[in-house]
Amino acid sequence: MNPESQFHYRNGALYCESVPAASIADHYGTPCYVYSAAALRERFARIRDAFSRWDALVCFSVKSCSNLSILRLLAQQGSGFDIVSGGELYRALAAGADPAKIVYAGVGKTREEIEYALRENIYFFNVESRAELALISEVAARMGATCRVAIRLNPDVDAGAHEKTTTGKGNTKFGIGASEAALLVQEAADWPGVAVRGIHLHLGSPIYETAPYEAALEKVVALIVRLRERACQIDHVNLGGGYAISYTGGEVIEPSDYARAVSSYLENLDCAVIIEPGRYISGSSALLLTRVIYRKQNDYGKSFLICDAAMNDLLRPTLYDAFHRIWPVQSKDGMPAVIEPGEREIQGFTTELVDVVGPVCETGDYLARQRALPPARRGDALAVFNAGAYGFTMSSNYNSRPRPAEVLVDGSGHRLIRPRQSWADLIEPERTCL
Repeated sequence: MNPESQFHYRNGALYCESVPAASIADHYGTPCYVYSAAALRERFARIRDAFSRWDALVCFSVKSCSNLSILRLLAQQGSGFDIVSGGELYRALAAGADPAKIVYAGVGKTREEIEYALRENIYFFNVESRAELALISEVAARMGATCRVAIRLNPDVDAGAHEKTTTGKGNTKFGIGASEAALLVQEAADWPGVAVRGIHLHLGSPIYETAPYEAALEKVVALIVRLRERACQIDHVNLGGGYAISYTGGEVIEPSDYARAVSSYLENLDCAVIIEPGRYISGSSALLLTRVIYRKQNDYGKSFLICDAAMNDLLRPTLYDAFHRIWPVQSKDGMPAVIEPGEREIQGFTTELVDVVGPVCETGDYLARQRALPPARRGDALAVFNAGAYGFTMSSNYNSRPRPAEVLVDGSGHRLIRPRQSWADLIEPERTCL
């Protein structure tokens, strides 16, 4: 079953698994993030199975979707976790994660965060600079520990992602170039507290073709061969994440395609394999429900649907010019299988061109611009699809707006996994400082 089919129209109504989306909007209010447990399980299983030939450790990227109930669900499926902060480590452990399946990336780990991760005995540190490795060595030696480390290689490969989510090019802050990495691994062989055992990659996200992975792995293979010739024990390779999902409903490459493309490199390396999917698992496993507050048409020919969800609830359209399908929750003819950016009309549907915007006081506060949508009235609920990755996790309280509720659907059941903030919640941490 296609995991995206967990969100489907039946008799003119959108369902999440067996629950009408309209009833969720009525029960929990809007805006509201709605996750499908079945989709999360299916997406995890699909990428795990694609890389099962190498018994890859799948470490879900916590930054993409960090709700404790989601993390616990994935931990129960056997997932490890990719973290980038002490807070994400705290979340993962609170959700029941196995520390032996946690890898810690990020360019700016603090001394306190390193100490915390060492106390919890996580599996790997992904190191992004000489200074970071030196600090880990110092802290680990003082604590009487020795930790496994992977050097994050910056292969200077363009993955074709948005400029703000491309991380494998030479002009970004991420990783270490091949020459410097080779010297650092050899030098660190005599450092206390660290055992450099792996090479890590992360090229960006989303990546819609396999060529960037292949180009990067050519450089990884050359580096590992060079290091092994110098008696360095490199026995792990971390491919990172970035695996694409479809935001239009059209077909994109599958995890099996990525696995097939990198298979010859992995076979030659003879390394334990780690992957760090985030978007692939969570992105298509959730939608954002919002409700139309007002319709507005101005003197300049623009039509707006002003909704109760805003850029502080879903930042991706504003930050990345990201495209998300949006459609009414109640639609007698269902929804088109594919909606492409820039479509001004949709065959078989009566539509109007509107900007879908929120109440935030920014011109950049929009979920869609010049979008063809069936006419919607005040009070109608809309669904923003493929919102599970970098949706709630990037939300904020800008304009003193409470963050939305999160709901998990499992079959015919549903439950609140994070309550909507109240106005009192917004100011509670400040009360004691008055």
